[in-house]
Amino acid sequence: MFAVGAGIPIVGVVLLLVGETNEALVPADAASTDVALQAIQAPQLATMLPSFSGGAARSAPVPTVPPTAITADEPISASAIIEPESAPEPVDFDLLELVVNRGDSLDALFRRNGLRIADLASMLELEDAAEHLRKLMPGDQLQVTRRGDQVLSLQREIRDDAILAITRNDTGYEAREIEREIEIRIVGRHGVIKSSLFEAGMAAEIPDAVIMGMAGIFQWDIDFIQDVRVDDRFTLLYEERWREGEMLGTRSILAAEFVNRGTIHRVARYTDPNGGSDHYTPDGRSVRKAFVRAPVEFTRISGSFNPNRRHPILNTIRAHRGVDYAAPTGTPIIAAGAGKISHRGPNGGYGNAVIIQHGDNITTLYAHMSRFAKPKRGDRVKQGDVIGYVGQTGLATGPHLHYEYRVNGVHRNPRTVELPAAEPVPAQFRNEFDNTAAVLWRQLDAFQSAWVARVANN
Repeated sequence: MFAVGAGIPIVGVVLLLVGETNEALVPADAASTDVALQAIQAPQLATMLPSFSGGAARSAPVPTVPPTAITADEPISASAIIEPESAPEPVDFDLLELVVNRGDSLDALFRRNGLRIADLASMLELEDAAEHLRKLMPGDQLQVTRRGDQVLSLQREIRDDAILAITRNDTGYEAREIEREIEIRIVGRHGVIKSSLFEAGMAAEIPDAVIMGMAGIFQWDIDFIQDVRVDDRFTLLYEERWREGEMLGTRSILAAEFVNRGTIHRVARYTDPNGGSDHYTPDGRSVRKAFVRAPVEFTRISGSFNPNRRHPILNTIRAHRGVDYAAPTGTPIIAAGAGKISHRGPNGGYGNAVIIQHGDNITTLYAHMSRFAKPKRGDRVKQGDVIGYVGQTGLATGPHLHYEYRVNGVHRNPRTVELPAAEPVPAQFRNEFDNTAAVLWRQLDAFQSAWVARVANN
């Protein structure tokens, strides 16, 4: 049907004439060029034709208004025309996911998937993107939008909380970081030791990293190799990182309590206004000491401090003025405390050795290293910095670290010597620490009470 004069084809136009009965009617003389068309507002039309499918016209009550005559010589309003839905534009790009395998480079991935190497070269010129594109690990994934061999966009996760997005524009490519929201949840867990610390952690559904963190916090007061006993117990409050319903990992231990042989050890994490963070006891003392007792992850103590020991190679009575920690060759050795390296190199029967001067009166020695780490003689190191690696150079029967602790030149047993304490909470921040820690103590106590009640009900 065509509207004469307007010259516009009309598809599926329903001509309605409203009578006094308020019923919509199809005109009897559908072939007539002079027809009556009721003026209908868009909302009324939607009510009258809830699902137009080209079938018979449906009746619907509408307000009674006088009919308006429209002749063939008059143009029809565009609002009275129902336009057909336009066909969707054809998609001329596709999505591609690149998975990095062992030995892959981005160049190899582009060539393998038929992508322009020139596009990759342009992306690598972007200062904000080059580092993230060159460092690939097996299992990494990159999402590419392409049109033929042309790259329209590329995305990859660069951190848990950020995505690198590279998009094509009129002049080339641009890169930006898209932040992703991370949710931090506080989790409480309680464990009782029946066989080992790690099995207790597993039974309490605590990640190994958190158990290791707890052992690191209490290492100055508890020897987790020799001192832990059956029925020792612990309680933890720590943070989990979540994104879009997926647990990404754990963060800080906020508070912890470990009951070892009936002695309660309790700490809370505090970050002062200057950004310094540490774990402190309820009275504000740092749980850390100025030195760690074992500066290496060892498998066993292969030689104890003994002034009357018979030397295993020389077969003579020769004092053993340190502790031997057996460990695989290449195991990192850390500085037991902060100080300055006074010796780094061969040292007789000690083999490759490092000596660190701590303040005026304390030195520590690390012997039989297979190789040294980056810090050189004269460099200052912090507690925990790697200074070398386990070996068996010098007079040694197997790979181990020989560690000595000296006060004013006199050897002391590293396992039993009283270690100097680290700095307490600064006096100017003590009130703030007390307020912050009080909240954590209440949370720790509440969780313990809930656990005790749950055990009693079971």
